[in-house]
Amino acid sequence: MLKSRRVRVAVVGGGPGGLYFAALAKQLSPAWDITVWERNAADDTFGFGVVFSDETLGGIADADPAVHAAMSAEFARWSDIDVRYRDRVLTSGGHGFAALGRKRLLQILQRRCASLGVDVRYRTEAPPVGELAAEYDLVVAADGVRSAVREYFADEFRPQLDERHCRYMWLGTDKVFEAFTFIVAEGDYGALQVHAYPYDATRSTFIVEIAEDAWHRAGFADMAELAGRDAAPGSSDRASVARCAELLAEHLDGHRLIPDNSRWIRFTTVRNATWRHGNVVLLGDAAHTAHFSIGSGTKLAMEDSLALAACLHEHDAIPEALARYEEERRPVVESTQRAAQASLEWFEDIGHYVGQPAEQFAFNLLTRSRRVTYENLRVRDAEFVGAVNARMPAGPTGAVGSAETTVSDTSVGSADTSGTVARPSDATVAAAVTTPPMFRPYRLGGVSLPNRVVVPPLATYSSAHGLPGAFESAHLGALSLGGAGLVLAGMTAVAPDGRTTTRDPGLWNDEQAHVWRQIVDTVNAQSDACLGVQLTHAGAKAARTVPDPDGSSVALRDLGWPVVAASAIPWDAQSCTPAAADRAELDRIRDAFAAAARRADHAGFDVLELQYGHGHFISGFLSPLTNRRTDAYGGTLVDRLRYPLEVLAAVREIWPADKALVVRISATDWADGGTTREDAVEIAQALAAGGADAIDVSTGEVVARERPAYGRSYQTPFADFVRNATGIPVIAVGAVSTYDDVNSILLAGRADLCAVGRAHLYDPLWTLHAAADQGYHGPGARWPDAWRPGSRKPPGARSDRVPPRLRLPRDAETPVRPRWTPARPVLSAATGP
Repeated sequence: MLKSRRVRVAVVGGGPGGLYFAALAKQLSPAWDITVWERNAADDTFGFGVVFSDETLGGIADADPAVHAAMSAEFARWSDIDVRYRDRVLTSGGHGFAALGRKRLLQILQRRCASLGVDVRYRTEAPPVGELAAEYDLVVAADGVRSAVREYFADEFRPQLDERHCRYMWLGTDKVFEAFTFIVAEGDYGALQVHAYPYDATRSTFIVEIAEDAWHRAGFADMAELAGRDAAPGSSDRASVARCAELLAEHLDGHRLIPDNSRWIRFTTVRNATWRHGNVVLLGDAAHTAHFSIGSGTKLAMEDSLALAACLHEHDAIPEALARYEEERRPVVESTQRAAQASLEWFEDIGHYVGQPAEQFAFNLLTRSRRVTYENLRVRDAEFVGAVNARMPAGPTGAVGSAETTVSDTSVGSADTSGTVARPSDATVAAAVTTPPMFRPYRLGGVSLPNRVVVPPLATYSSAHGLPGAFESAHLGALSLGGAGLVLAGMTAVAPDGRTTTRDPGLWNDEQAHVWRQIVDTVNAQSDACLGVQLTHAGAKAARTVPDPDGSSVALRDLGWPVVAASAIPWDAQSCTPAAADRAELDRIRDAFAAAARRADHAGFDVLELQYGHGHFISGFLSPLTNRRTDAYGGTLVDRLRYPLEVLAAVREIWPADKALVVRISATDWADGGTTREDAVEIAQALAAGGADAIDVSTGEVVARERPAYGRSYQTPFADFVRNATGIPVIAVGAVSTYDDVNSILLAGRADLCAVGRAHLYDPLWTLHAAADQGYHGPGARWPDAWRPGSRKPPGARSDRVPPRLRLPRDAETPVRPRWTPARPVLSAATGP
């Protein structure tokens, strides 16, 4: 085993990650020779406070009780998050934070290394990494985001450095905040945001962040340029610091901002294809970074250190240990980076949210990373979530959306000095607070939906000759009885050659419309769900086999279908090349959509969705990757929109105004050179102007070479961006599978409706079961009379157990909202300040 052998270890970088690794490795293997090179002096440090989660602290306590005890003795601890926004302070409790100064943490780790016999060489540049790798058994690169070791082996580590758009500056302040505090200050320049938290009895960290365009408008660019001329190493942009103090004076209460090598920088997200090469391994910021808005890079680095030391202790050879270290840590880090990416993008787009009501804005901010959710917050601080729930806005603009009005009530957990507020009845408040967001009614176009849950089009491939069969009828019937507010029949072709497979349903003739009418009438007699249908022409995706369970299919070349698309570009290398649609084909397909819309109306559908995404025929016009036309329908986005808008106009002329018309788009192609989210905003605006009542915001499936960033609710940020950039109602879709996520998305204002697909295949009664799980029995989730006895969740094991009382009244309960209020020394006149 490695632990029993003499191993020589070189650590490049004496920050928290490098020192903590050296201390842990030396404890586990006292015979190892461990040398740390740190170019700065022992008492040099940049930065202010660092924050730790309870989970990380638990690991430190187990790994090194001495380090944990020293840290704990000086922690600033609190549980509140304050959101300061438009003269309001909204507070959410129950979160749990611990922080201490970075300099103090380094002192603790330096002393620990000294006590264990680690050789730490301060003010000493590490030898070239090639020499270290030849001389030492192991080289640990803990040399930060600009890692020289990573750069030297760039061909092996294959780093990706994603420099983001906002500017930010690390500062300190002698104002001691009582909670983690987010400040949003608005001016004619835009929005300036602050991430602030205490770390001891006299100081707080104060990170100022601003979007690039606002940074220029506020005059910071000129100040930064002046500060950069002949600046000494470690100096600060004092003009910008003074300007920040001026803009944020009301939040500083006369206290000062303290610079320390403080300059405007952009955050860089670091990723590497691998973290190891031979006997060299990356640790902390050298391997990965995660935006400061979700936590501390120090926390991640110390977690890396623990995992690396443990893996080296557990395995027989260094290559094996390093492989296990990366295998263990990479999923944890990538999960953190996904959350950090969502958080940093939220702050980059904060200008889209500053118009939201205060309660919704605070909830939106707290749930931005998708790690904190509606249910999670409700467990932490039910009072806060109840207040937000009571003030849930009706729709994206206030003019479109739910028929249910918001509750006007002074927010719990909020400091509001704006004046007297008309209070609704207690019953109205109670109903609003206890109704989960997903069960609020919503008005979509001319249609009133009982709740915000949508079953998206789910292809069953159960039709023959385009006629929906018995399974399709049973499928839609079960889903409609399952409680969703809107159920969409899926992928219904407007022409025989517009089917993806021979098993797709259609609406190109009256016989099909008659069968659909029978299904709709049967469902409407049993359910108050609204029924809709998605119309499509498959374009380049036509004439394929029925997909396997994993979604793969192949082209069928012997069907005799005239496969036609926007341009003569095959879907993938195995597909036939479609013909580029000429004028006659364009007119035929446009008219087919209009005729199918008329039949959908006659069949009794209340909602019509047009498929303008996923690489189908009309999607082919919108994406620059699939539209290579040189006529009036190709080129700029305005021209690429021309034909989709012609089809929409033809359908809008036929489709009744008292029903709803939705258009689904792919907001990104997940491929270089494809549709951007800014394009998606322009597309949505054009479609809304053309008569669409809402946009169903999906992504991808436009080209086979796509590289989606899969994950929980991974498409929701695109719906969020479209909605809050335009005010157009949107449906969020894509890996939304829990009622907690649905409630979070809706209450934060990221979407107006949520489409839950595969979860409804797993459980057609998903919506009703979500109501039962949340104890909701209102009109937003009406159980069929025959099933009403099952409307309460059945008891499980030990559910009938009544726990005994095991606490005396004198035991003080832990408050939901403890704040950081350190004892401060009382100064007498004799001692002075």
